[in-house]
Amino acid sequence: MKKVKIQLMLGIAFTALFCVFTATVKTVDVKAIGPAGTAVGFARLNEFAFDLFGENLVFYYITDWLGVAAVAIAFGFAAFGLYLAIKKKSVFKADKDMLLLGAYYVVIVAVYVLFEKAVINYRPVLINGFLEASYPSSHTMITVCICSSAVMQFKARVKNEKLKFAAVFAVSMLAVFTVAGRLISGVHWFTDIVGGLFISTGLTALYGAGAGYINLRKTADSKSDGEN
Repeated sequence: MKKVKIQLMLGIAFTALFCVFTATVKTVDVKAIGPAGTAVGFARLNEFAFDLFGENLVFYYITDWLGVAAVAIAFGFAAFGLYLAIKKKSVFKADKDMLLLGAYYVVIVAVYVLFEKAVINYRPVLINGFLEASYPSSHTMITVCICSSAVMQFKARVKNEKLKFAAVFAVSMLAVFTVAGRLISGVHWFTDIVGGLFISTGLTALYGAGAGYINLRKTADSKSDGEN
């Protein structure tokens, strides 16, 4: 239970930190340094990072495909959850941690849609000649959220240790390469990446707390049934 409480507190803390950070991005050192005179907060920091890494569209396209791979993982777990529901002849009889995972995916999509509509700032470069919303980095948020939850699922469900290690390592590297590639691609401001990491850490910790609580209840119920 202690681990669950720690994850819950971390989730709340990082989600709150994301909200505060988002407010500062809109108010601190805001200057029109983006394309077409678009403004961004922490302008000096963001301009320094952009000048340091430059624009590397090869990494942009690579990370686009890495993002597709992450979404494919999510669809894989969704299909697995559907299989469990069909097997038990009811969605509500499926494993509770899979239902939680489905709700978690819905929250991720909701956050993505929110910031596509409520634009905080635009990309430092035009994509196909158009301005695009840039904060938080959706690839960072989505990939870290999906891969982190996948790690938890693999650790809980995969019994073969070698296969478990390979799966955990693969999805972990997918997240690392996506975040690093998105940063050096130059299609995001530095604060976009930071914001993406804050919100993904918060959401992942909250999911971990929920999944941990479900596992504790499952263990307690199993012991109770065994005693009876």
